[in-house]
Amino acid sequence: MFELGPHAGWRFWLGIVLTGIGTGASAAALTLILQAVQHFVWPGTGATLLDAADQATSLRHILVLLGAGLATGAGQLILVRLTAGNSIDITEAIWFSAGRLPALRTLGSAVLSVVVVGMGASLGREGAPKQAGAVIANALSDKAHFSDEQRRLLVACGAGAGMAAAYGVPLGGALFALEVLRGMLALRLVLPALLTSVVATATSWLALPNSPTYVLSRFDESAANLALAVLIGPIAGLVSVVFVRVIALADRYRPKHRRRLVAPILVLGLLGLASIPFPQLLGNGKDIAQLAFADQMPIALLLVLLLLKPVATVLCLGSGVPGGLFTPSLALGALLGAVFGHAFSWLWPEMQPALAAVVGAGAVLAATTQGPISAVVLIMELTGQDRSFIAPLLLAVVIATLVSRMIEPRSIYDARLTDEQIEQRQRLREPPGR
Repeated sequence: MFELGPHAGWRFWLGIVLTGIGTGASAAALTLILQAVQHFVWPGTGATLLDAADQATSLRHILVLLGAGLATGAGQLILVRLTAGNSIDITEAIWFSAGRLPALRTLGSAVLSVVVVGMGASLGREGAPKQAGAVIANALSDKAHFSDEQRRLLVACGAGAGMAAAYGVPLGGALFALEVLRGMLALRLVLPALLTSVVATATSWLALPNSPTYVLSRFDESAANLALAVLIGPIAGLVSVVFVRVIALADRYRPKHRRRLVAPILVLGLLGLASIPFPQLLGNGKDIAQLAFADQMPIALLLVLLLLKPVATVLCLGSGVPGGLFTPSLALGALLGAVFGHAFSWLWPEMQPALAAVVGAGAVLAATTQGPISAVVLIMELTGQDRSFIAPLLLAVVIATLVSRMIEPRSIYDARLTDEQIEQRQRLREPPGR
């Protein structure tokens, strides 16, 4: 075991700071690329992808998504030819390769991800800055000759800082790095994670706005809110188990060889057709979550999107499209919560569908990532709120996480791991001699 206090050495702490600066700059650059691509292929007067897609012609929907499929297929064929001794999956690299990642292939996948997500692929944009942060941390570990345990921690911190910088969530990003990616919330690891995330976030704010991702109104406090959390929590846990297992199945059967070119064209072309009547299916799900948080969708549309949005995400992932699962999971939870909020508000008028959407988002996010603490903090930072929903959110998060863990110990980030790898990871959670 190594120490991370004052005796850890100036090189390690310098590596933390440099990782934060590099990750923040990379996250800002990748976000600007995504925005530029989105505004180019989806021109319109609206400020969001949903607004622009709603104004676009049916032909544009089909052509843009076919273009995204072609870009994905061609990009994957190129990337797979790059020499790569290790996986580009961050979780797998941290646990089984001490954080070692193939730089060119990982960065290429990150850029491809923001391009196709900007074009409308139904996956998250956080995967790209996480990959960039992990690559920067790995490169600095090579230069400084860090130990495997130091490298493993620095790569996790870099990946968490990528999320922190992309969404402006320094505390949530640090907790995500430790709880979800590193798999342990040890006190000796907290300071490196916090410093990396705050440096990355501050760096990204030089180019990106410092404002909450989602806008909420304040909610009334009532017993109905706690009752709502008790109702949503178990359902959110069960839905999360199904989502994780379907994600694992889709990942296992990703196309290989020449099918890498054909599969994404077919799937994204189908998404383009489906997005003509339902433009909400495009993108990572941020717009859907915002509408659910503001209670601006009718129950019929909520039900349709609750089915179609996760299907679109799974199909995109299974066809080989690179991207994240953070916002799609949050959007799934928001839709689930909003549906239950509307349903129970007919029986109990004090229940607020918008609050139910926030509680559902946090519960599904916690259960799918197996990170309840980071999920709560992330919801608070993403919304800029603190107390108006904290009690029902905490209650739903605890229940959903307990239910999901009793059935499925994997998260969306380690769904591809085998049972043997899960057991090996458990042994690696603490370094030898702990």
